[in-house]
Amino acid sequence: MTGYGRGEHSIDGVKVVVELKSVNRKQAEIVLRLPRELEPLEGRVRDEVNKVVARGRVEVQVALEQPGVSKAAKINPALAASYAAELRGLADRLGLVGGVTLEVLVRCPGVIEVSEPAQPEAGSFWPAVEPALRSALAGFNSMRGREGEAMAADLALRIGNMGTAVARVRTQAPEVMRRFREQLLQRIKLAGLENVSAEDERVIKEVVFFSDRSDISEELARLDSHFVQFEDCRRSGEPVGRKLDFLAQEMNREVNTIGSKANDALISADVVLLKTELERFREQAQNVE
Repeated sequence: MTGYGRGEHSIDGVKVVVELKSVNRKQAEIVLRLPRELEPLEGRVRDEVNKVVARGRVEVQVALEQPGVSKAAKINPALAASYAAELRGLADRLGLVGGVTLEVLVRCPGVIEVSEPAQPEAGSFWPAVEPALRSALAGFNSMRGREGEAMAADLALRIGNMGTAVARVRTQAPEVMRRFREQLLQRIKLAGLENVSAEDERVIKEVVFFSDRSDISEELARLDSHFVQFEDCRRSGEPVGRKLDFLAQEMNREVNTIGSKANDALISADVVLLKTELERFREQAQNVE
């Protein structure tokens, strides 16, 4: 699921800004970008994000501002003098015109030494990082919650359309048997066979065999069960994305079986509708956490 959240917190002159954003992905992937001073806190930050994220690619950007802390620069005059002497000698040997400038010297390695200020332990920044992170997560979850409601409504629409198609198939199934019996008797009559009625043992056996081969009552019952399980997922407060993926696979199995057993144009038309709605359901379910 997609989402964005931002939080910031300041304490004792230290300001921390946290930004989170996510894109859809079947598995969970958390990408952290921390300043060097906060790298030891990576585990804590990741744990907090893992508490609320079960699926998707989440990028976490943490910025640290310490206005009172500055780097100190120190000039190494002896090294600069050595560079100057060597550069003048090289210029003389090559016949180059122009002296050695200060701009050239300060670019030489080691002439300017920058010392890093003493940094406190990373753990001392956690009181600023934690509230900023939780504020960002709150906004992040709020946005994902609104998207989740829209996804749930769309998935429910797909299930409703499939339920309507299944109801039509269930109503149409007995008609398949009746027409098969009538067509069988008609073929027998056209073949010139006399005194063969619907009660004839051979006709009954053929009808029973066809009934067993084309019976879809179990597949329809399992589809109904999957629809109920979807409603359970919809009411659940836990991550259900992977369960919805599984339901989509199982529903696809039942729909394919119904399609292979169908001996009726109306049922075949509803199977096409079921497959269309199921594909839309499956694609949307992959975005659900």
